[in-house]
Amino acid sequence: MKNYFDFKGRVALVTGCSTGLGVQMAKALASQGCNIVPIARRMEKLQEVSAMLEKEYGVEAYPIRCDITDTEMVDKTVKEALEHFGRIDILINNAGTGAVAPAEDITDEQFANEMNIDLFGSFKVARAVAKYAMIPAKFGRIINIASMYGLVGNKIAPASPYHAAKGGVVNLTRALAAEWGKYGITCNCICPGYFVTPLTKETLDSEWFQAYAKNAIPEERYGNEGELDTAALFLSSPASTYVNGIMVPVDGGYTCI
Repeated sequence: MKNYFDFKGRVALVTGCSTGLGVQMAKALASQGCNIVPIARRMEKLQEVSAMLEKEYGVEAYPIRCDITDTEMVDKTVKEALEHFGRIDILINNAGTGAVAPAEDITDEQFANEMNIDLFGSFKVARAVAKYAMIPAKFGRIINIASMYGLVGNKIAPASPYHAAKGGVVNLTRALAAEWGKYGITCNCICPGYFVTPLTKETLDSEWFQAYAKNAIPEERYGNEGELDTAALFLSSPASTYVNGIMVPVDGGYTCI
């Protein structure tokens, strides 16, 4: 019987892999035999994640500290991962931040920081991975993590820089898919809804937001740990050859109404 999600011998570089959704998706890939290069800014957290992945799933994890806004560091990180494993098959572009404030009060610095991390940072990592690993190999799976807020606006938690940056990630995904498809590289996008992470916990735990979510989400709940896994596995799979340039909202139906 064919195993469509067999990742044995594959290597995935996962950004923002110190906590939250990055770790969840790294675990999903590792559970199917994929080796992981977790990257983030906090090395002690990366080492904890790597030890957990190796112990629980028997794969190799090779953590590298990297600030994705630093072009030189990004290029060095990709080259180091390539030297260690000899390949990078999958990129999960997950690192991000979020500025919440009324648009009229957002500072230039807040807006620039959001774009620099969520959009420009994602591009820098994709550019380096494609240039040094995937284009030469004529194979690659790039999964950009945007947000349902990259597809719609919202009235409950004003976050115009986040919407703008994640909307940019959505169309960057289409642009890269169009440009790199000829190299055997697919570029797709997951747009998560409300998941509890260290970045969102305080807001999502509040009574006023829970009341809003019950009304706004057809499934009337937040996403649970593991509910991004199958989307990440599908888009990362060697079998998803002809899926390119798509957006997959994993949001309990938020964007359908």
